[in-house]
Amino acid sequence: MAFVLSPEPPVADWLADLEISIRSSAGFFLGRPAVLDLASVNLSQSAIAHLVSELETRGIRIMGIEGVAADQLGAGLPPALKGGRATTLEVANTPSRKSTAAPEPTSLLLEEPVRSGQSIFFPNGDVTVLGSVASGAEIVAGGSIHVYGTLRGRALAGASGGNRRARIFCSRIEAELLAIDGYYRTADDLEANLCARPVQAWLDGETLMISALG
Repeated sequence: MAFVLSPEPPVADWLADLEISIRSSAGFFLGRPAVLDLASVNLSQSAIAHLVSELETRGIRIMGIEGVAADQLGAGLPPALKGGRATTLEVANTPSRKSTAAPEPTSLLLEEPVRSGQSIFFPNGDVTVLGSVASGAEIVAGGSIHVYGTLRGRALAGASGGNRRARIFCSRIEAELLAIDGYYRTADDLEANLCARPVQAWLDGETLMISALG
């Protein structure tokens, strides 16, 4: 599963808007593959290469390009793609604010397991999962993340507004990636004595700490 980024002219303004989105949701694109759809813009080969480079400097890895012919892509650029299957991003949020609207919730409770391929994005606060998070699934929260089952996927806490006090808790750690406010650790970085145990993760300065619970 990958995100599709679709630039619109003028591309410089589109990049500026993307930069704002990245700053407000730190770590959201961390390690996530993306597809660049150029159907709405007319760019030369050098301009495409420059755009891909600009995205990479922002931590966005382009795995393929749609909306252009293969011969428009030179050496060193991602391959041309076509016929991809659309995926959905489940955004847990509330409608636009109105003067009569109820206050936005600051927590999200998920009573069902998060399945492989699902991406839960809740920038307003904490996310609690009563079940497990499958491999290939992802939770992105503006606050802390609590998983009462096994965490096998990716958990990115403190992803909105730089919430360094956010934490990640789970009853059994088998995660692919943990991140808080953009600082992350992968499964390869997890100490062997913590595997399959209940843990918590938090930030200590610029280091993501993980320790056993109980």
